[in-house]
Amino acid sequence: MATNTNIQYLEPTAKDEFGATVQIGAGTSHRRQVETFIAGGAITAGDCVIFDVSKTDANRVLTVIQSPATAGQSLVVGFALNTAASGEKVSVVVEGYFENANVVSGVATSVSLTTSGATAGRALAYASATHTTTAPFAVTLEAASAGNQADVWVLKRF
Repeated sequence: MATNTNIQYLEPTAKDEFGATVQIGAGTSHRRQVETFIAGGAITAGDCVIFDVSKTDANRVLTVIQSPATAGQSLVVGFALNTAASGEKVSVVVEGYFENANVVSGVATSVSLTTSGATAGRALAYASATHTTTAPFAVTLEAASAGNQADVWVLKRF
């Protein structure tokens, strides 16, 4: 697990060797930190992931799994950038912008998030009176669509 803080490049396009304008990123300055982990089970891109404490020693923080259907998990790492099978590498946004995160549909804009108690890998609105064992780990930047997706800002937790 090596830190990768992307360069804060402000241009979404550039010129190729033929002078044509080409897209070089999904948007201007993603402003995010990405870490690489080992998947401890099947993970789908966009899923909320947590540390796999079923492992031993330092492997507990090297291995991540899809967050279980338990509200308010305290070991949240972030959202997975890619789909991975058990044992494969998975890139996780641990801080900053994440597009199309797995979020319960209907969650409004600017809402703090925690893990869902209904669906593994999904985040839902944080409620301070309910989720007393953890703090929020992300904030929605838009309302979650009917497809259970929203762009979010991941709050760094480690």
